Amino acid sequence: MPSIREKQTKDGRVFFEIQVSRGRSRSRLTTRWYAPVGWSRKAIDRELMKVAAEFERRVDNGEALSRAEAKEIDLLQKQEAAKIQTLHQYAERVFMPAKTVTISENSRSSFQGNLDRWIYPALGDLRMPDITAANISALLLDIQAQGKAHATVIKVYTVLNSLFKMAYLSDVIPKNPMDKVERPKQRKDDMRPAEPEAYTIEEVQHIFACLEKEPLKWQALIRLLVDTGIRRGECCGLQWKDIDFTENTITIAGNLCYTAKKGVYLDVPKNGKTRTIDVDPDVLGLLQQLRGQQVEHNVISPFVFTQNSSAEPMHPQTPTRYLKKFSERYGIDDLHPHKLRHSFASIAITNGADIASVSEKLGHSDKAVTLRMYTHSDAESMKRASQIFRDALKKAAK
Repeated sequence: MPSIREKQTKDGRVFFEIQVSRGRSRSRLTTRWYAPVGWSRKAIDRELMKVAAEFERRVDNGEALSRAEAKEIDLLQKQEAAKIQTLHQYAERVFMPAKTVTISENSRSSFQGNLDRWIYPALGDLRMPDITAANISALLLDIQAQGKAHATVIKVYTVLNSLFKMAYLSDVIPKNPMDKVERPKQRKDDMRPAEPEAYTIEEVQHIFACLEKEPLKWQALIRLLVDTGIRRGECCGLQWKDIDFTENTITIAGNLCYTAKKGVYLDVPKNGKTRTIDVDPDVLGLLQQLRGQQVEHNVISPFVFTQNSSAEPMHPQTPTRYLKKFSERYGIDDLHPHKLRHSFASIAITNGADIASVSEKLGHSDKAVTLRMYTHSDAESMKRASQIFRDALKKAAK
């Protein structure tokens, strides 16, 4: 357990010192947390417990280091980098080990896949200082020429940008060739008409009607996705202990993920924070029925959604496969978990919900993400906004 002490700076600012022990052979690690001005003691204590738990997790996973340890690792990396000649050597010995500490397993797998598939075959055997902007641009153009999706080209560009930035800042190369590489633009023949990002209220009601013919597990899962806007992995990672049937809430504390290297594993939510959100009592009723069904079939599992006749959690890709078959059975276009998430946000915002609340429920790390994704409005909501403006002017004129 972390130890927590309340202290003050020389100028009187209150902060909390959090210490985590790493055993007798290693020094304790310490961090500070300053409570926002105006917070109640109850709110401070609640958030402090979360901050302390997250710091302890980072220490246990080796993500938090003392200054001396960080300097030693930096020195070792520079010494290792000095021995490196090719891009392949640098990426495998320095770049990927460093990225693995700071990014999720899914991102690590994506980075490695792009290195193996595209970057190593084209640039892997070249010496780092010899790689030019022309070499990199030629690779990106070649990927585009093969007809690959624009997203693929952008992912390769992102990996290269991160790799060369690290190499430049570590003095492995005297200049960064990416400074002269323009971010790839989408080809005109690759620009497809945008499909609807979300379902309308009527379409969601049709999905619910079709769901009544489906097994209880899928009724509960899909209704939960629509009602809360949670991510597919957060839904699959939901555990019974995270559900409060009295308060009609669930706590999103995990995210079930899959990579070919690691298999299925439970990770923290995407933004690294837990959140508690309200749920429709009707959906909780379906979850209670599902729990009873699991007991009847002697399936004892901490997870809400499990594999058939098993206590193992449902594979995070299973909902996508199921919804594809569901859409074919009932003639529903483009049905997948993320579109249900979009539908929750779109319907909520166009019917008056504030951005901050929707952002919190979706688990976005920044409200700007929510604004960027859901600022579109339908004709009815725009008409309503205009009327609110006119009514305000009339009221002021009286």
